[in-house]
Amino acid sequence: MSHSITSLALISAFALTACADAGAEDEENTEGTEGTQETSAADPGERETFEEGGPSPRLAITYDGGVSVVDGTSLESLGDFDAQGFLRVNPAGDGRHFFLTEGESFRLLDAGTWGEPHGDHNHYYSTDPHLSDLTVDGDAPAHVVSHEGLGTLFFDGTGDYHSLELADLDVEAESIETEAFESEGAHHGVALVEEDGSRFETLEDRSGARFLDAEGDEVDRSEECPGVHGEAAGPDGMIAVGCEDGVLVFDGESFEKIDSGEEYSRIGNLFPAEGSSIFLGDYNEDEDGGEMTEVALVDAEAGEITTVDVGSPYNFRNLARGPEGEALVLTEDGQLHVIDPETGEHTDHLDVVEEWTEPEEWQEPRPAIRVVDDVAYITEPETQEIHMVDLTELEVIQSAELDFVPNEIEPVDGRPVEGVSDDYEEDEADEHDHEDHDHDEHDHDEDEDDAEGDHSDHDHDEDDHEDHDH
Repeated sequence: MSHSITSLALISAFALTACADAGAEDEENTEGTEGTQETSAADPGERETFEEGGPSPRLAITYDGGVSVVDGTSLESLGDFDAQGFLRVNPAGDGRHFFLTEGESFRLLDAGTWGEPHGDHNHYYSTDPHLSDLTVDGDAPAHVVSHEGLGTLFFDGTGDYHSLELADLDVEAESIETEAFESEGAHHGVALVEEDGSRFETLEDRSGARFLDAEGDEVDRSEECPGVHGEAAGPDGMIAVGCEDGVLVFDGESFEKIDSGEEYSRIGNLFPAEGSSIFLGDYNEDEDGGEMTEVALVDAEAGEITTVDVGSPYNFRNLARGPEGEALVLTEDGQLHVIDPETGEHTDHLDVVEEWTEPEEWQEPRPAIRVVDDVAYITEPETQEIHMVDLTELEVIQSAELDFVPNEIEPVDGRPVEGVSDDYEEDEADEHDHEDHDHDEHDHDEDEDDAEGDHSDHDHDEDDHEDHDH
């Protein structure tokens, strides 16, 4: 079932009450045992809660010196938080929280938007965002993956990874409880823990990946994927990763390599669409890390890779999927390209931002695109703006100036995610006052997995042209 909300309805129905800056106390973290990270963070429980008429998307946008949580409807900042160093941000996977990569830790950020199942529909709530002092610490924190109600945090410096129950994430808790695992060794990699305890992880030499059962016994292994990077999940337990000569796919039982037919053709990032076995990927045939002007459409079911020339350079932050699975590419000429993933045909394009050139260092700001339902959010660092594009009509419907130069951007949609809120009890819902509430105004859609949380967007890194793969 489709969960798309038309952008115009979203703007008119889901405008949020402006929230105050939640702030964050700078308390020292202490590390617990067995993967538990403890904290003495200030209690955020005094925040006021509002019931909303539907899901209320919010955005986390990093900048030099902090992170801002922005209303996905009005584009107003709801909270700015100081943070040090080069910051990365990933959705946790529960529709509400983010993990901010800061220094040697993943730090929990509450966007302040969520949904709770209630019979045949959901109820939606909002509060002030809050950057907590809850962290999961380790050497060189990197990728965040969510799948089947579990999150997996990977540390490049050791190859260790931690899994956690997304339903347990709470900035009012004393700690983040995790279960720690060890991969074969330190490397820039990714791992994914399944609900039954089985695990997918990349290999220490980055030659491929392996899959282990719940007891830790190896089920299958492939070393046919040099430069492995960019995990994305597809239907029926499918997991795909990019290689320097194609894509490696695990179908739930065994690995299969889809060869590009080229000696070097790096696919470093894959972007899924719900229910589709076709992945969108970046595509680079220059071993020195030159400009990319082609994208890859990887049909995992057919075992085929098709390339499409978009006519202008783009980078790893410029790819996304639309509400119907369409491939979206933002290029340096300022255009947003729409591509049919089945045929590779360009179906439309839109001028959104001014022409720009990718900076030399991958950490530097450049335009980025992320999608919630049928709305694309596109940043323009040069003008310190963010734009909303209605993907149904393919038009810019709103733009806003920011008080900072935007770098990374990630959204949460405020919906309960399957596997995260299944344990919500009716008596909890009844604690809310519904006497004067018209239930017909609620979102009666079924819950869904966050397909992009499985996630295209935990795989948004690239080489910095000095053989340093991010």
